[in-house]
Amino acid sequence: MRRALMATAAVTALAVTMVQAGEVKFPLSGDNTKITFVGTKPNGKHDGGFKKFAGSASYDGKDPASLKFCVDIDIDSLYTDNEKLTAHLKSPDFFDAKNNPKAQFVSSKVEKAGDGYTVSGKLTMNGKSKDVSFPAKIDVAADHLNLTSNFKINRHDWGISYGKGKVDDDVSLKLDLKAKK
Repeated sequence: MRRALMATAAVTALAVTMVQAGEVKFPLSGDNTKITFVGTKPNGKHDGGFKKFAGSASYDGKDPASLKFCVDIDIDSLYTDNEKLTAHLKSPDFFDAKNNPKAQFVSSKVEKAGDGYTVSGKLTMNGKSKDVSFPAKIDVAADHLNLTSNFKINRHDWGISYGKGKVDDDVSLKLDLKAKK
């Protein structure tokens, strides 16, 4: 009986070690992750994005739906196609970069959806947090993680309401992540 218990404990310990060893982690940074946006208005649009990130993604080594993300975005790294607009977006009228120096996305789940996935999580920006979900194409293996997505958010959900009626409410976001282990 004692030998059976010892053998069961050894097998359990080995199984736990194997599961932990199977987790694959990818560092995320401005070198391998691109977050860009398009803000529109009745008479045009502006392109922009963020240059600096710090974060990671991990998964169990088998199922893309096990992916977990945590990314901090440096708001001061914001850029646009217009230098004056870039400065204005960092001001209290929009992102208030001085008082809210980072935005953060933390995933809560990834689910298979048709030929892609739906990524859900909490986006904190401009001092406010909101649950978001977006479609994504995901290709993940032990040595790489590729994720692409195009979706829209309503800027008012994060208290970014300057220019109501002059600037469209929805902002298009594009994610392009190409991480290597």
